[in-house]
Amino acid sequence: MILGIEYQTQNNIAVATVYGRSYFKFVNTLKNLKLAYDSVLPEEVTSSDKRLILTTVRESSKIPANLVLFDDEFDYDPTIVRGKIVKKLESGLDHSSLVIGIDPGNRIGVSVFYYEKEIESSIYTSVDELISHIVKILVGLSAERKVVKVGNGNMKIARQITNMLNLRFCSHFELEFVDERKTSLRVKNYNKRGIRDKISARYITQREGYRHLILPLSRVG
Repeated sequence: MILGIEYQTQNNIAVATVYGRSYFKFVNTLKNLKLAYDSVLPEEVTSSDKRLILTTVRESSKIPANLVLFDDEFDYDPTIVRGKIVKKLESGLDHSSLVIGIDPGNRIGVSVFYYEKEIESSIYTSVDELISHIVKILVGLSAERKVVKVGNGNMKIARQITNMLNLRFCSHFELEFVDERKTSLRVKNYNKRGIRDKISARYITQREGYRHLILPLSRVG
C-alpha cells in the first residue's frame, strides 16, 4: 500500500497526558498521519477549549472538554484513527457518510471520504490486501451510509473486488459502478506512478453510478 494525504497544519488537536507510553502512542500516530498537534498538561485544558483532546481514561476526570479520544482508540488501523478524529471534529454535520472510491487495474487506486473529508488516498497491487483493508474500514467506522464506488474501466477486476467484498463483509452497504471515461480524461496529464490512479479514485467518489444495495449472504441465502 502507498499512502498519500497532505499535511494538515491547523492545530486543532492537543495531546494531554503525563503517561509516557500513551503520549508516544499519540505522537507517533499523529506524525504518521501528518496531523499537527499541541502538547499540554491535563490540568491546562479548560471547558472553553475547542481542540480535540487526546488523553487516557485515567486522566479524563481532570479534563472538562467534550471533544476527547482515548489512547485505546489509537490501536486501530491508521485510516480508522484518522476517521475517528474527523468524526469528532466534524460531529456537527447532520449526515454521516463513508464513501470509498476504487479505480481497478494493475495498480488499484483508493480514496476514502468520511464526513466529507478525505481520510485516505492510496495504491494497492493486491486485491486480497485491498479487500482486507476495506473490510477493516467498513467495520471500524460507523456511518448512516456506507458506499463503495468502483470504476468500470476494468470490469474483470471490479467484479473480483465486489464479489470478494460481499463474501468478507457481513453487513449491508451500497455499491456503485461508476463510468470512468470522464475521470480518465481529467487525470491524463498525471503520469507519475500511482498519482493518476489515486486522483482517479478520488474523482470516482464524487460521481454517481448505477446503484446496488448489497446485503450480507447470511440474509440472502
